[in-house]
Amino acid sequence: MTNILNALLVVILMLNLFTLGTSRIQSIIRTVAIQGILLGILPLVAHERLTLPAILASLVAIVLKGFFIPIMMSHALRDVQIKREVEPLIGLLPSIILGALATVFALLFTSQMPLASENLSKLIVPSAIATILVGFILLTTRFKALTQVIGYLILENGIFIFGVLLMEAMPMVIEMGVLLDLFVGIFVSCIIISKINQSFSTMDTRILSSLKE
Repeated sequence: MTNILNALLVVILMLNLFTLGTSRIQSIIRTVAIQGILLGILPLVAHERLTLPAILASLVAIVLKGFFIPIMMSHALRDVQIKREVEPLIGLLPSIILGALATVFALLFTSQMPLASENLSKLIVPSAIATILVGFILLTTRFKALTQVIGYLILENGIFIFGVLLMEAMPMVIEMGVLLDLFVGIFVSCIIISKINQSFSTMDTRILSSLKE
C-alpha cells in the first residue's frame, strides 16, 4: 500500500506543477478534477484497515472534488467565455520554477519531522505543504477570478492531504463539514464570477479596484 500511496502523491505533485504551467483555464479545471479523484483514493490506501469514515470520506471527496466542483467551474467558464489566463503576475515558466522550489522546500523542511504513524508514507506531509504552497501561488499570481478559485481549491486539497494522517482520529462530521463548506464556497464563487463578468465583461479581479462606494 505504501508504494501505491507514494505513486499517488508523486502524481499529485506533478499535477500541481502542470496547473502552474498552463494558461488554459479548462485544462487547469480538468487537472484539478483528476487531482480530486486521486485525493479521494488516498484514504483508502493510506491505512491498512478500511474503516467506514475513510470509505465515506473517499466517496464524498471523489464526488465533490472530482465531479461536482469541476462541473460547476466548467459551467462558469462557459458562461464567461474566457479560455486563457492572460498576463499573469508571474509568467508560466517562472511559476513552474517557483512551484518546484516550493516542493523542494517542503521536502527539505519535513525531512526531519516525525510522522504520526510509521506505516504511512513520508511523502504525505511534504506533499500537503507543497500543494498548499502551489495553491497559494496560483491564488496570488493569477488575475482571473475563476483561476483564483481554483487556487483556493488546490490549497484546500493540501489541507485534505494533511487530514489523511488524522483520518482515524478526526471525527467524520468535521471532514464532511469541511468538504461541504468547500462545495458551498465554490458554488457561491461561481455565481459571483458570472455576475462580475456581466457587470464588467471580464473576470479580471484588478478591475474591481474601480468600484466606488
